[in-house]
Amino acid sequence: MRFVRHLSSPAGGSGAALALALILAAGPACARLVQADLARVAVAPPPGARAPLDLPVTDARTGQAITLGRALAGRPALLLPVDYTCGNVCDPMVSMSADALASTGLAPEDYAWVLVGIDPRDDAAAARRMLAETLGERIASVRPEALIVSDAALARLTASLGYTAVYDAGTDSFAHPAAALLLAGDGRVARILSPLALTGRDLRLALTEAGEGRVGGLADRFALLCYGYDAARGVYTPLVQRILTVAGIGTILAIGLLVLGLTRLTRGRAA
Repeated sequence: MRFVRHLSSPAGGSGAALALALILAAGPACARLVQADLARVAVAPPPGARAPLDLPVTDARTGQAITLGRALAGRPALLLPVDYTCGNVCDPMVSMSADALASTGLAPEDYAWVLVGIDPRDDAAAARRMLAETLGERIASVRPEALIVSDAALARLTASLGYTAVYDAGTDSFAHPAAALLLAGDGRVARILSPLALTGRDLRLALTEAGEGRVGGLADRFALLCYGYDAARGVYTPLVQRILTVAGIGTILAIGLLVLGLTRLTRGRAA
């Protein structure tokens, strides 16, 4: 099992907290990436960024060779790069994206949900296994398109989208952004979204705008802000330290209030 270190957006406190909890639960990784490597990991689409619709891909469900354009079929799409054998945050990204899509009220025919494997070593069986274990019966309601790509196709796709992942040979893992890209039907990048902080209402609006060909303002860089364990230095980042401090204080206060309430209840009954 490969472990994948993800980068996530500051948007959505609950999503960030979930990502943090999962990263901490996995324990400190014995990574060999240096800070300069981690600094490269981000999504920074160039002006006019567009996914190549003629990109050759393989449909993991059918094993058929198709193109990215065929998978989109002219529909607005939520493109989610994932590692199909990830045991860390990729599974929650897929699960939470499915929940958000189901909450939009849109029919699966109105959009495309496209997953692209960032590790060319993963085969169709790995993609199908991940979806089955993560989504279960929800697969039928959101109809994900899990795609397998070659090294050359992946390099072309990530270059066109400004998506940078870094492979860590020391741990056989990838550091990559926990990001989803919203595409218009013609492949243009309309928005960058955090799959850990999606809501059905916001995603419906974004898909509707993308379906109309409207492209929102793109952030210059979607990068690490809630990473958790800093593998390059062997410490927790200042942001995560603050989160842990606040969470610890909140827990102590909650316990104190509970004890106080129970004490008053006991005295009241005794009187």
